[in-house]
Amino acid sequence: MAASTFTAPIFHVKPAVSVPKFTTSRIRTRPQTTKVKVLAPFAALSDPFVLQIAETLEDSLASTSASPPPPPLLQKLRDASSESLLSTPWPSRKDEPFRFTDTSFIKLSQIEPILSPPQSLDSLAVSSDSNLPSLVIVDGYHINSLSRIDELPSGVFVGGLSSLGSEAIMKRVSEFVASFEGDLFCSLNGVGAPDLIVVYVPEECRVEKHLHLKYYSIEGADSGSNKLPVSNPRVIVLVEKGGEIGLIEEYVGDNGEKCYWSNSVTEVVVGEGAKVSHSYIQNQSLNAAHIKWTSVRQESTSTYELTEVSTGGKLSRHNLHVQQVGPDTVTELSTFHLSASDQIQDLHSRLVLDHPRGFSRQLHKCIVAHSMGQAVFDGNIKVNRYAQQTDAGQLTRSLLLEPRASVNVKPNLQIIADDVKCSHGAAISDLEENQLFYFQARGVDLETARKALIFSFGAEVMERLPYSFLRKKFEGQIKELIDPSPPTPPPLYR
Repeated sequence: MAASTFTAPIFHVKPAVSVPKFTTSRIRTRPQTTKVKVLAPFAALSDPFVLQIAETLEDSLASTSASPPPPPLLQKLRDASSESLLSTPWPSRKDEPFRFTDTSFIKLSQIEPILSPPQSLDSLAVSSDSNLPSLVIVDGYHINSLSRIDELPSGVFVGGLSSLGSEAIMKRVSEFVASFEGDLFCSLNGVGAPDLIVVYVPEECRVEKHLHLKYYSIEGADSGSNKLPVSNPRVIVLVEKGGEIGLIEEYVGDNGEKCYWSNSVTEVVVGEGAKVSHSYIQNQSLNAAHIKWTSVRQESTSTYELTEVSTGGKLSRHNLHVQQVGPDTVTELSTFHLSASDQIQDLHSRLVLDHPRGFSRQLHKCIVAHSMGQAVFDGNIKVNRYAQQTDAGQLTRSLLLEPRASVNVKPNLQIIADDVKCSHGAAISDLEENQLFYFQARGVDLETARKALIFSFGAEVMERLPYSFLRKKFEGQIKELIDPSPPTPPPLYR
C-alpha cells in the first residue's frame, strides 16, 4: 500500500472567541457605487489588500456601467458587501476555516476584474446535447443571445435583475438578498457582481425540465503569468410554496490551460412544501481558482437535494451552508471530488437543524490521484435544542492513490437535542487488497482491477446526476483524468 499522510478527524467544538463590533461606519459614496474608503476606527482592522481588490472591482463597475444606475436591490447588495469588507482580513493558514487551504495562489497574483463579456463568442462551444432550458453566463455576464428560456411555465422568471419588471417578484427577492453571512469571498462577489441573476418559481408551479445554468470562463492569462482575471457571477433561486424545479450549474473553462479566478455565489430559498434538485458540476482549468458559495434556506416540509462533482481548478473551494427553518424538512447532499493533478479540492459545509423531525444525509467522497494533490472536508451538522426527533447522517470516504497525497477531514456533529438519531463516519485508505484479489482471482489483471475500483468509487455519486448525457460526459472526463494515457491499439493480427 502506498504511504500516505492525513489528518485524523476532529470531534470537538472550539470555544467562541469574542470579537469587537462596531455599529457605525464611514463610507464615501458616489452616484452608482459605494467606494470602500477606510477611515478611523476601521484603519486598525482593515486589510489593505482586501480593500485594494474591492476598490478595483468598484472602479471597474463604475467605468463600464451604462447611464441608468443599478437597480436599488443590486445597490443594496453592493453597499452591504462593501461595509463588511471594512473589517475582513484576507484568510491565512492561521485561520481555522483555511487551516488546510492555501489561498496564496490568489493573493500573489495581479487581480484584474473582467470589464465585459468577450466581443466575439464564435469560439464558445455551447453544448447542445440536450433540450433543457438554459441560461448562459460568460465571465460573470448573462448572455441573452445564447440562452434558451422560452419553454418555461407561465409565471416563472429567469433573467437578470435589471430586466425584472414585476414589482411583486422584486419585493420577494429583496427579502432574501444579502440576508446571510458569508466570508470575504462572498462579500467580494457582492461588490463585483455586474448583475443579479434571478430564478423565480411561483406557488404550486412545477418546472418539468431542469434549468441548465452554464458558466463559461473565457478571459484568462497564459500559464505562468502573474495576472489573474476575476469574474463574480451571482444567482438567487426563489421557489415559492409547493413549487418544484431542478437546477444544473455547470462551470467550464473554455481555455483549458488559462489562469483566472471564478468567484461565484448561489442563494437558494425553498418555500414550504417546495422541492429543489440541484446538480453542481465544476470542470474549470487546472490553472484556475474556483471559489463557490451556496447558501440554502429551507422552510417546513421542503426538500433540497444536491449532487456535486468537482474535478477542475488548481484551487477549488465550495462553501455550502444549509439551514432548515421549519419542521419535517429533508436535506440530501452528495459530493465527489477528484484531485488528479497538484490541486486542492475543498468542501466546507454547514447544516443547521432548528425544528422537529428534520432529516438529512450527507455523503462525501474524494480521490487524490497525484502526489501533490490535496483534499479537504470540513462538514458540520448542528442539531439545536428544538430539533427533536432529528435523523441526521454524515459519511466521508477518501482514496489516496499516491505517496505524499494528503486529505484532511473534520466531520463535526454537534447535538443539543436529546431525542435524535444521528451518526457520522470517516474512512481514508488506498484500495483494499481483498478487493484487488477478488478481481485477480477471476482473471482480471491488477491494473484493470485498480481502474475499475477507482471509477466505481465515484460512480455512487455520479449516478445521481439527473440525465444520462451528463453522466456519460463526466464519466469520460474522469476516466481521462485518472488514466490520461491513450488506449493501446488492438493488434493487427490475431
